[in-house]
Amino acid sequence: MNGARPVTIFVDAHSLDKGYQGTHSFLRELYAELLDRYPGLDIYFGTYDPDCIRRVFPELPDTHILPYKKTYPGFVRFLYDIPRYLRKYRFDYAHFQYIGVPWRTATRSIVTLHDVLYLDYPGDYPLLYRWIRKILFRDSLRRADVMTTVSDYSKGRIARHYRVREKDIHIIPNAVDVGLARVFSSRAEAEARVRREFGLDNFILCVSRVEPRKNHLLLLDAYRASGLQRQGIALVLIGAASIKVPGLQERLDRQGVLWLEAVTPEDLAAFYKACRLFVYPSRAEGFGIPPLEAALCGAPVLCSRSTAMEDFRFFDPYTFDPRCTSELTDKLLDMIHTPPGTEYLRRVSNEVSRLYSRAESARAFYTIIQQNRLAWN
Repeated sequence: MNGARPVTIFVDAHSLDKGYQGTHSFLRELYAELLDRYPGLDIYFGTYDPDCIRRVFPELPDTHILPYKKTYPGFVRFLYDIPRYLRKYRFDYAHFQYIGVPWRTATRSIVTLHDVLYLDYPGDYPLLYRWIRKILFRDSLRRADVMTTVSDYSKGRIARHYRVREKDIHIIPNAVDVGLARVFSSRAEAEARVRREFGLDNFILCVSRVEPRKNHLLLLDAYRASGLQRQGIALVLIGAASIKVPGLQERLDRQGVLWLEAVTPEDLAAFYKACRLFVYPSRAEGFGIPPLEAALCGAPVLCSRSTAMEDFRFFDPYTFDPRCTSELTDKLLDMIHTPPGTEYLRRVSNEVSRLYSRAESARAFYTIIQQNRLAWN
């Protein structure tokens, strides 16, 4: 950006108000790097929770935190709060996750549609959920000046379902928080934290929101079939319930599996670093951050090889078909009894750091802005 005036960007940061999820990680890592490394961008954040923005971006001036005044149903911010800020500040760009303002404005709209899994796997989502998103996401893309997503898989599926050209969809990959790997200096320190706070020291870990496509039932079936519980190896699930999974709670109670709906970032880092094995059984992802976080922390990872996760070839040969209980069972046993070596784990961790850094995400975003401004002018 060679002009004297910086490029102004409004970010609908409502996703940062919420708990752990992919959109939260996407915004946090991307904008931390943009704020730090790209002084030609003048970035403002719209939020219901200004204190959350201050925690995530502690160097951000309060003048760049724009509180949403209306706290009743979240969609109202698109009808009142955001249009008011766009008119007042006359931003060059506004960046939205999934849904933008429902009419065109003088501000150019960037819409990041992370996935359309509800169209690819309709049986995993309620009818009303699918119907609302199909309409809102379609209309947001039609009004977008810039369309982005997070993976090649999502790019192809968005193009197919919404009949847009793949070349018009830009990829800004998620970045993985390298700070997670630095919270604890050693595995022993992380193990001590988990033992002290949760009474665990020999466990398999799965971190994921709880909904049907995340495939927790397959993991429970494989864990039971493996007999690992009888060997004193626990299974721990971390993640909030999102869409009801019939029968899940009864299975968890019967099998004695620990389910933690939320933990602190420090505890999450401890679980990643201390686990015997991290398993990610999801049937479908637009990206898939948790297995990358686990690998970055040095955990052995056993990952589904479906949808966007097909890109995670560095996990080979420790991948499985998320439709096959027997394959997952066999690989659980193999990895517990013959775990991958230190050199393999180091190589995977380095590859994750290289491919999914916040520097790469920010560079992709900045390039898109540059190209759009050239085309616009």
